[in-house]
Amino acid sequence: MATIFERIVRGEIPCHRIWEDDSHLAFLDVNPRAEGHTLVIPKHPYPEIYTMPDAAFEGLWKAVRTVARLLEERTGCAKVVTIVIGYDVPHVHVHLLPTNSLAEVPFPPVNREAQRSLAETARRLSA
Repeated sequence: MATIFERIVRGEIPCHRIWEDDSHLAFLDVNPRAEGHTLVIPKHPYPEIYTMPDAAFEGLWKAVRTVARLLEERTGCAKVVTIVIGYDVPHVHVHLLPTNSLAEVPFPPVNREAQRSLAETARRLSA
């Protein structure tokens, strides 16, 4: 079954396109967290970002940079925040949020348990 993003790429579902090239599409998120909240997707339906072929991965980040610069220029925001979640749709997508302060960034609170175990976590991850 095709993902919603595959259907958008094929033109079966409308979207508010703001940029595209042969391999990528950028469009406004229908559930925006900020004005100009944009999704950048590869037109090929890769299910997870870190399993993408190297060239596709690098191409995606070039597209993300292009769109982020466009958002900064046209919205006048202070920074474009980049978020990759990977749970909601099994088609790689990068969220770009134009922001003017850290208060506008959706970020989970500090995990105190993880904070207390930094040394153990570093040991385990670097072993």
